[in-house]
Amino acid sequence: MSIADNIKGLKKETEADKVILLAVSKTKPAAELQEAYDAGQRLFGENHVQELVEKYEQLPKDIEWHLIGHLQTNKVKYIAPFVSMIQSVDSLKLLQEINKQALKVNRVIDCLLQIYIADEETKFGLGFDEAIELLRSEEFALLKNVRIRGLMGIATNTDNEKQIKEEYYELKTFFDGIKVSYYRKDDSFSILSMGMSSDYKLAIEQGSNMVRLGSTIFGKRVIKHWKNN
Repeated sequence: MSIADNIKGLKKETEADKVILLAVSKTKPAAELQEAYDAGQRLFGENHVQELVEKYEQLPKDIEWHLIGHLQTNKVKYIAPFVSMIQSVDSLKLLQEINKQALKVNRVIDCLLQIYIADEETKFGLGFDEAIELLRSEEFALLKNVRIRGLMGIATNTDNEKQIKEEYYELKTFFDGIKVSYYRKDDSFSILSMGMSSDYKLAIEQGSNMVRLGSTIFGKRVIKHWKNN
């Protein structure tokens, strides 16, 4: 099936569940993103700043770009003028830098807190306690140019569906608790981004309302190394 066919089929599936479809386009050429765009896709996720900036310059300006990979503080300035959302906020230090760069370009940047739920040391993210500590901190209260829209999590890379479901269930439970405790009157805190091509159906089943799909849309990706993120 073509990229356009994949987009149309997935949109039909996700919209029925009121789930937002984010097309993960890392390593894919601009021409393939354009094909997805022509099929109606407007939200694209990239892992690396350099690649994100290059594609932003090449493609239509009504695309909403999400940074979903680990972000170094010294790279924030390159995407602050245009990024729609940073899904991988895993420290107060990073959030402070995003706020600083957003202020420089007179923007409020939407962010998700990345929560560590996987049984893998290679994954990034805040622990549950760390996320609560961040939200309670005086330093966080001073940040006026970032807006926390919700949470993001990556499950363990495993064939064990029970484990994946449990990890997503824990994150959904945590999301609900954060919503009640800190954002009860804030409708903008509404996004729970969990689920990738291998497990998005399990994620939706556990309450995800945004899925990040790459190979399901574009096919298997070519491994390509981008320098310094």
